[in-house]
Amino acid sequence: MSTHEDRTYDVVLFGATGFAGGLTAAHLASHLPSDARWALVGRNEGRLEQVRATLPAGAAAAPDLLVADATDPDSLRRVAEATRVVATTVGPYLEHGEPLVAACAEAGTDYADLTGEPEFIDRMWLAHHETAVRTGARLVHACGFDSVPHDLGAYFTVQQLPTGVPITLSGVVRSNASLSGGTFHSALGQFARARQMRATMGERRTREARPAGRRARARSGKVHRDDDLGLWLVPLPTVDPFVVARSAAALESYGPDFAYSHYAGLKKLRTLAVSAVGLGGLMVAAQVPPLRRAVASRIPAGTGPSPSRRDKSWFTVDMVGEGGGQRVHTQVRGGDPGYTETAVMLGEAAMSLAYDDNPPTAGQVTTAAAMGDHLLRRLQEAGITFTVVDAGASAD
Repeated sequence: MSTHEDRTYDVVLFGATGFAGGLTAAHLASHLPSDARWALVGRNEGRLEQVRATLPAGAAAAPDLLVADATDPDSLRRVAEATRVVATTVGPYLEHGEPLVAACAEAGTDYADLTGEPEFIDRMWLAHHETAVRTGARLVHACGFDSVPHDLGAYFTVQQLPTGVPITLSGVVRSNASLSGGTFHSALGQFARARQMRATMGERRTREARPAGRRARARSGKVHRDDDLGLWLVPLPTVDPFVVARSAAALESYGPDFAYSHYAGLKKLRTLAVSAVGLGGLMVAAQVPPLRRAVASRIPAGTGPSPSRRDKSWFTVDMVGEGGGQRVHTQVRGGDPGYTETAVMLGEAAMSLAYDDNPPTAGQVTTAAAMGDHLLRRLQEAGITFTVVDAGASAD
């Protein structure tokens, strides 16, 4: 279990007054154990009271309310020192996230967020990983749809293959859901900072140690047709492949030579052409501040679709792995990825950090390395499925 048993709270949640934060608060209220000590944190106590009043009844008592501001390091330090685990939905993280990461690293407090921003993750590693290693804090980024289904999907798939052999793995994501406002704004910000993102990634690579005697990497793919899946596969430039590769670097169970490729799966080639044009337009707009602001206003952060729309949404992540002469096809499946299931993933990650007997880790770590089997079990119990579709000898 997490250390600091004498602290006031087991879990605190920043951002509960936002859309994703409200869903996460509701999941925690329904699933925390009866003796849980928890709190909601934000700048406005009145808005926090409104959220608390709408929470479903659960086994645990209603949360306390704490006032803190992302721009006030002293208030963040007080919160971090009062709890064992901090979960936060307050993004874009590159703009708002570092003071809270710093406070948790210094206090030895476990931290979980929803970021899918590669530059933010790399900057936090450069600035706070060593401090967290010293204090024992586990800094776990990307605890939502970025990148839990992909990270734990890869972890689950590797378990189905022989041990001690080179492994190649491809992940293919599909969904009918509307884009999360927070994800959209984060993506626009990253498109506008491509040069800085590459520079930060390069600096991390020069400083981060490689696994001794092993290799783990994210590998660029190419557009191609997969007849087994019946899909066009398009390389997907998200944070997910880097997270999977970092889990592989941390865990020897991924074998001596691990490579991962990441794709979006599309039924029709025409959809590929439309998607490419749309992505290109966004990347261009992101470079021009007035255009970026105009595009950002179309999907406001902190808002989301109706419950009926979310109820109709779904995602799948198909993983195809080969190693030791064996081939396995697994699938992760869940409901609305950007909001409903993201709240489940963050809530379960926070509870796993607080209550599960996880492997001893510290510093910036991935969900697979920090929580592994425990988080996998929790997600399955929460209704996100991990299944083996097919397994047998590889074609080679």
